[in-house]
Amino acid sequence: MNKDIALTFMHEVVDEASAVALRFFGVGISVVEKLDSSPVTEADLAVEQLVRTRITEQFPDDAIVGEEFGSFGVSSRTWIVDPIDGTAFFAKSDPNWRIHLAFRIEERIELAVVAAPALGLRWWAQRGEGAFEAVWPTEQTRPRVLRVSATRDLDGCLVACAPEATRSRLPAGCGVAPWSPLPLVELVRGEIDGFVAEGYYLWDHAPWILLVQESGGKFTDREGSKSGDRGGGVYSNDYLHGDLVQSLGYPSVTTVE
Repeated sequence: MNKDIALTFMHEVVDEASAVALRFFGVGISVVEKLDSSPVTEADLAVEQLVRTRITEQFPDDAIVGEEFGSFGVSSRTWIVDPIDGTAFFAKSDPNWRIHLAFRIEERIELAVVAAPALGLRWWAQRGEGAFEAVWPTEQTRPRVLRVSATRDLDGCLVACAPEATRSRLPAGCGVAPWSPLPLVELVRGEIDGFVAEGYYLWDHAPWILLVQESGGKFTDREGSKSGDRGGGVYSNDYLHGDLVQSLGYPSVTTVE
């Protein structure tokens, strides 16, 4: 697969998905509670169905994993879909929701696109090619290159936490970043130094693992690896990463990205 072509395809699919989601946004749609107590709306279902259909048409031999419709197919190449990340925001007509789409070969994320259609923003990354942000679609030709912070000392660094109870396990001197609906955006922009996200699912983490790595940062899951399906983990800049991982009691950091 030509990854440049695949990334273009991802942008096109997310454009279509954004249009579908925006038709539902702000019109007072109903919210249903799933078995895991997380919310779902008809927008989640419609967006994921669209994305799955487009992937199956273009790449029929690839596997798909999505939040709403589960896993389909067996392949070394897998598309990971979160149709509406932040459904609670979406249902309250808060614009801080996102569409996640990631592409994985074997166990490594190779491409990622995250869109915030109601904010008019998009973030994307291709392994080895960097991470970017742009106002979308009006400024597609002028992306911002994303870089994590260069903070080297835990003393006074800023780390966001989810859930908030994780704050009590941060090392002494480490500052807690003010609450934000988009902490990972702040991290890849270099506005905060780390984010401890313990919990959530593969589709929540998958695109951000690559976005953080390609902006110069690191991710380590709670088992000391780089997987998005092991209960979350630590995102941070390179300088602080080992100390943060150690302070939280995770296994030794693996060196392979």
